[in-house]
Amino acid sequence: MRIATRESPLAMWQAEHVAKLLKKHGFQTEIVPLVSKGDTDMRPIDGTRQVGLFTKRIQQALVDDEADVAVHSLKDLPTEPDSRFVLAAVPPRESVLDALVFADNSPHLEPQTGAESPLDYLPQGARVGTGSTRRLAQLKQLRPDLEVLPIRGNVQTRLAKLNAGEFDAIVLAHAGILRLEMTDLPHRLFPLDEMIPAPGQGALGIEVRSDDAGAMHAIANLNDAAARLAATAERKVLSELHGGCLAPIACHAKLETSNHGTELCLRAIVMSADGEQRLQEDARITVQPNDADLHVAEAHELGTLVAKRLRDKGADKLISTVRENH
Repeated sequence: MRIATRESPLAMWQAEHVAKLLKKHGFQTEIVPLVSKGDTDMRPIDGTRQVGLFTKRIQQALVDDEADVAVHSLKDLPTEPDSRFVLAAVPPRESVLDALVFADNSPHLEPQTGAESPLDYLPQGARVGTGSTRRLAQLKQLRPDLEVLPIRGNVQTRLAKLNAGEFDAIVLAHAGILRLEMTDLPHRLFPLDEMIPAPGQGALGIEVRSDDAGAMHAIANLNDAAARLAATAERKVLSELHGGCLAPIACHAKLETSNHGTELCLRAIVMSADGEQRLQEDARITVQPNDADLHVAEAHELGTLVAKRLRDKGADKLISTVRENH
């Protein structure tokens, strides 16, 4: 099985992780590293360039028969359907949290206690780097005094900019820190009530060609039902709102067991870029056990419901305003 991936260290880790999972099921693998436009174009992402910036080259490898499998960070994968490809599996999900990362020479950071926010460690007017409008909006809501600045590049590039003094802190996905075994970085985690993740954050998306039944069957072994359901609901919100990665849309879904049985719970927000306006919707739906197809249908239903409620509150206007300002 030839596995296409970007060349960044995190993307290579993801591909190698999928290779190990496949080998456990008896498949031989080969990594096919590729360079995406998102890896070479360091300009800030704007409204004309955001969709598929990191994924199109990897998908093209499937079309050109350079690879049998494409491994993506699911949050980078466009939600618009493409009949050439099938999302064959979402493996078990890593942490969905965001982390505030400080420079190596930062003063000693005391352990967090109680309800402390990671932002409590930053002085007034601190410079925080992020390439995400979603993070920008939530940071500004929490601390309007912060100077939130754009940053691009892979994890190592961003850390180099942080340690060179360009920023007081940067925001990274906790999943990437864990996968790259960089837990010794000076960092603090945002609780979910402060920073809601991007749709699909912490999850991998494994694609194959829609006409490749062999690859589809092999990759199906790697699917995790809970991760797939949560990601499906989150991505449905993004799709219904026509968000793309520029929009300040955040979602988090998870399975919970209650007296009513197993429920898929979803929270989604849409914000203005300055953090002053915030629309939020929460909903849940009971999922029936032992019926994967029904589960996926219910996840779509839940995401559609939440997106409709957000649109009724004015989400379209907030999203279009952000796009107009980029």
